[in-house]
Amino acid sequence: MKKRSTPMEIVNPHAAGIDVGSRSHFVAVGQGADQVREFGVYDADLQELAAWLHGNRITTVAMESTGTYWQSLFTALQQAGLEVLLCNGKFTKNIKGRKTDVQDCQWIQRLHSLGLLSGSFLPDRATEELRTYCRHRTSLLETAAVTTQKMNKYLRLLNLRLDVVVRDVTGQTGMAIIEAICAGEIDPLKLASFRHGNCRKSKDEIARALCGNGRRDLLFALTQELELYKVLQEKVAACDVAIENLLKEQVASDEEKRGLRADPKPYKRVNKNAPKAMDLNQLAFQYFNGVDLLKIEGVSHATVLALMSEVGAEGIRKFPTAKQFTNWLKLCPNTKVSGGKVLSSHIPKGCNRLKIALRQAANAIGNLRETHLSDFFRRIAFRKGRQAAVSATARKLAVIIWHMLTYRVPYNPPTQYLFLDEKRKLKLVQRIKKNIAKLDLKPEELGLATA
Repeated sequence: MKKRSTPMEIVNPHAAGIDVGSRSHFVAVGQGADQVREFGVYDADLQELAAWLHGNRITTVAMESTGTYWQSLFTALQQAGLEVLLCNGKFTKNIKGRKTDVQDCQWIQRLHSLGLLSGSFLPDRATEELRTYCRHRTSLLETAAVTTQKMNKYLRLLNLRLDVVVRDVTGQTGMAIIEAICAGEIDPLKLASFRHGNCRKSKDEIARALCGNGRRDLLFALTQELELYKVLQEKVAACDVAIENLLKEQVASDEEKRGLRADPKPYKRVNKNAPKAMDLNQLAFQYFNGVDLLKIEGVSHATVLALMSEVGAEGIRKFPTAKQFTNWLKLCPNTKVSGGKVLSSHIPKGCNRLKIALRQAANAIGNLRETHLSDFFRRIAFRKGRQAAVSATARKLAVIIWHMLTYRVPYNPPTQYLFLDEKRKLKLVQRIKKNIAKLDLKPEELGLATA
């Protein structure tokens, strides 16, 4: 019996596949043994690789994203004028059997020539630069948090229970006391005199908590950690300046953005780790071309900064629909249906920094009252628990942000949320109206009559 074959149409006839490695890259321009070559990772090797692809009339290249080894090769191929497709590793898995680098690059080349690969999301150059600053800043803050924990540890071993009487040892009261301890001060009453006026504990209680044992080794370690913490804070401040300068450059390049002015938001609390030197409210309003994301309840400066650094101003337009955006964030269930029966509907594993920021914003929304999003949060939490409510609210936030940035529309919830100062103003107006009605006062008596 004659065998039947089902040929597939070649979509990309001039396609190549690259298996990216840490020390070498395997490149395939076809399925033959003589159509595969290995190149090094130095700049001269990358230029030779690009020249070899041009010599074989290659116009499009697909590569597997492995760690960070692909970035230099990706940039070199783009500068050489080639169309580069960065693919997720789970979409380029080889068939079962013996696995080699040569087979991997040939399999990627075959899939790409048949048009079976899709590229991953990549931001533009300006957004990538901002992302580098923000991610480095986050790394510095994580290191500073570890340093704070070590300072707490050495204070506890010195029997200086500053963590009991002060909520944050790196606050004004805590830092003043720690600096005095490292300078050699041991008198509890003098240490307690550094208490800030906002501290809830009294000087006497703080003095009782600061009677230490005076061990030299622990004091030396505490001094070292304090110096390291100060250095890290200086580095974070330098990162803030670099981020502000970059955002101002991007805003200054567009004349339309320069003329935009955002409404002040005194009710938005600035977190301790948020950038304080810059006016992020104004910069974000100009960066997103007049879309005010901070109008959304629960969205903080850290949330907006994560969106700016991970997606960018125009990067969100690469997602045609809000569903694709939430799918990229891994915030929507991966529903699997077979035979009309739902097999599973779990949210897929994995997360990026923007997903974490949206989940933190959703968790903050769950603590609010009388808002459209907090009502939605409580309805989900009542049926499925708080964890499911955080994921559902984070997805809803992502959809709202996608619509606001894509269609350039303001945030318009069904029920407006009033912040604390707005509530006070509304209550004051209502009380004045009530007194006017009670006393039966006329506009002429109040001096409000006009000619």
